[in-house]
Amino acid sequence: MNVLGKRLKTLREEKKKENSKYTQSYFADLVGVARTTYTAYENGTKQPPMETVNKLADVFKVTTDYLYGRSNSREHTAKEEKDIAKRLEEFKKDLTEQDGLSFMGEPMSEEAIESLTDAMEHIFRQTQRINKKYIPKKYRDKEND
Repeated sequence: MNVLGKRLKTLREEKKKENSKYTQSYFADLVGVARTTYTAYENGTKQPPMETVNKLADVFKVTTDYLYGRSNSREHTAKEEKDIAKRLEEFKKDLTEQDGLSFMGEPMSEEAIESLTDAMEHIFRQTQRINKKYIPKKYRDKEND
């Protein structure tokens, strides 16, 4: 079983101890996949697409880095969240202040702008994770090692 599968199973079992409704079927429905597909994710026989991993992270209230085993911290720090929120606000401001914002010659709809913003949030989070590798150890937060 891969790290993602182990962590999904552990998270689900933790939830199931709180309430018996938290079954594989329950979480499969939340992320919009069949129960057999979710079971395959837990067993490590199938790799979920990034969109599904993002949904799973939201459902379990953990980071995608935690699910993939890139971090042992289940949550982003407050500073990281603040930095990401600030970057997203600046990005949204830049998008909305431009006249004639278009994609392939067509004006961008609100849905397209929202989709682009979601993609940029993912990029900001990935960039932040990657850049942590290059911070000297003595300057890293203890919880993020």
